[in-house]
Amino acid sequence: MDIILELTDTFIADYAYAYLFPARLAPYDFPLAPAANASAQTFSTWTYKPATQLFRVEPSQAAYTTSLPRDNPYRQLATLYLITWIFGILVYFLFATLSYYLIFDKRTLNHPRFIKNQIWLEIKQANKSMPWMAVLTAPLFLLEVRGYGKLYDATEEGPGWWYNILQFPLFLLFTDCCIYWIHRYLHHPLIYKHLHKPHHKWIMPTPYASHAFHPMDGFAQSLPYHIFPFIFPLQKTAYVALFVFVNFWSILIHDGEYLTNNPIVNGAACHSLHHSRFEVNYGQFFTAFDRLGGTYRMPESWMFEKEKKMSEKQWKKESRTVDTFVKEIEGSDERTYGPDLAAKKLK
Repeated sequence: MDIILELTDTFIADYAYAYLFPARLAPYDFPLAPAANASAQTFSTWTYKPATQLFRVEPSQAAYTTSLPRDNPYRQLATLYLITWIFGILVYFLFATLSYYLIFDKRTLNHPRFIKNQIWLEIKQANKSMPWMAVLTAPLFLLEVRGYGKLYDATEEGPGWWYNILQFPLFLLFTDCCIYWIHRYLHHPLIYKHLHKPHHKWIMPTPYASHAFHPMDGFAQSLPYHIFPFIFPLQKTAYVALFVFVNFWSILIHDGEYLTNNPIVNGAACHSLHHSRFEVNYGQFFTAFDRLGGTYRMPESWMFEKEKKMSEKQWKKESRTVDTFVKEIEGSDERTYGPDLAAKKLK
């Protein structure tokens, strides 16, 4: 994350902090002429050190004319909070909107278990959660930036060239295992109704449902991503790429497009069953831990027949099944179903 922090500092934050927290003038130096003292300007003792060997972005003068230099932990925490919040929103809206217009089947808006004004409610829930998730996440990023993790830059600083490849499947397997158990315990009756229930409001999710959850729920399921670089080495640029990927993947498994019935990958078809059957398919990337934990449910063949999947006959049958699970898991159904008129205007 120090790479993203450096770029943000260079192009935005340096100027903001120089304006809001300018460096104080040096004390009056008696031997110098009054004019020289009047024009004197104090520069920070901070010195530039690139976050990565891949590129070098020279700081502007603004980086040296603030009382809060780049290495100030309070400044770093504040900037990381804003990066986490704003960057998260940008990634969410960009990929979710692309998915909605390019992939999502708009006929889903007519499903009898589609909630009235659902897309607006999904977006509202996501935007309410993200600033609070950023509050919880920024301190972990700060620890990473200040060198408490095992992030490395060049290959020679890590375990070896082979690890540059191994780190990707290792990251996915480790985080998937952790998320499986976190997600499963979020379904405990004492926890579910307080934290995880808001995300299960969406029986027929759209891509905008990907981040529409309680902030503590979202943070809990993101913890493995942040824990990983404190336990295992992880290359800095790989970390940034994986951070974007996991957000992108969360949108993909909510897009309603069931491309393939892959027995290994926990795709959109598997995750849609989690939203409609509740206590199955807890995994994020793979089906392995659901299989080991006895919670795997294989998608049915009709889910990959687009016309049958979107037929009113299948919708009515599915609605009866969903109602049974809602009654069993939640008791009364507090959802208000109906056409999403605002969403239909977007088609």
